Amino acid sequence: MQVHLLDGTYELFRHHFGVPSHITAEGREVAAVRGVIGSVLGMFEGGVTHLGVATDQIIESFRNDLWPGYKRGDGIDPNLMQQFPLLEEVLEALGVVVWPMVELEADDALGAAAQLAAADPNVGRVLICTPDKDLAQCVRGDRVVQFDRRKRLVLDEAAVIEKYGVAPASIPDYLALVGDSADGFPGLPGWGARTAAAVLARWQHIDAIPPDPISWDLPAGSLRGADRLSATLEENRDLAHLFRDLATLRTNEPLFESVETLCWPGPTPAFQQTAAYLESPDLWQRAQRASSS
Repeated sequence: MQVHLLDGTYELFRHHFGVPSHITAEGREVAAVRGVIGSVLGMFEGGVTHLGVATDQIIESFRNDLWPGYKRGDGIDPNLMQQFPLLEEVLEALGVVVWPMVELEADDALGAAAQLAAADPNVGRVLICTPDKDLAQCVRGDRVVQFDRRKRLVLDEAAVIEKYGVAPASIPDYLALVGDSADGFPGLPGWGARTAAAVLARWQHIDAIPPDPISWDLPAGSLRGADRLSATLEENRDLAHLFRDLATLRTNEPLFESVETLCWPGPTPAFQQTAAYLESPDLWQRAQRASSS
């Protein structure tokens, strides 16, 4: 059995900027929702059986209280924002399990669901369907992987190390040092991706990095300005800890008790009317065919 976990927020943004606008006769923009639902049906048509979708019911989370610069919903196109609740409604009508997050984020839900699914011995592989680098911390060997559906790229643990230079467990520390512009925190001055990877590959976590760069035990010439970087880290350890906390996913949410609750039963009767509301009756036809195959 394979379990697929989909980042509904990412998918909604991707389709909003990737498909032509569609305004219904009632005057509502629905193009992104139609695109996501078509994509989800494509997953079922391709053989996916167990699926959960996480969304951000609101963009802000508890992390905004920790760091004022953390990503917010300000400036997001209202035509996109009003499609979030609609997406959740349509997915539920399709019969898909949805986790709308409020205090936590969709990324947290994906991490929690991956951990729960991986604990089931009947699950052969968990695919976290998002390219978001935050989720790289959840990868475990080749059993819990990231899957970039657009690029058809699978990242197992070896691929995470090759891409970032650090193991999944070090991803929050890596992001704390280099920053994450998508989430709105800058990292520490001077700590670029190559520098952070070189140090964390040796020491794994920020707290383990010695204050004396001579003891970093790295190849000669692999770091420039090591003294300055060490001083920056020592002066900003509290900030680094904060950024690491922002980047660390909360994975203890009890989203489901059994993986079997994620098994797609097919569309509910309400989905036919929902597809008509989206002015896309072909979605109902596709859903019927996918559920009967």
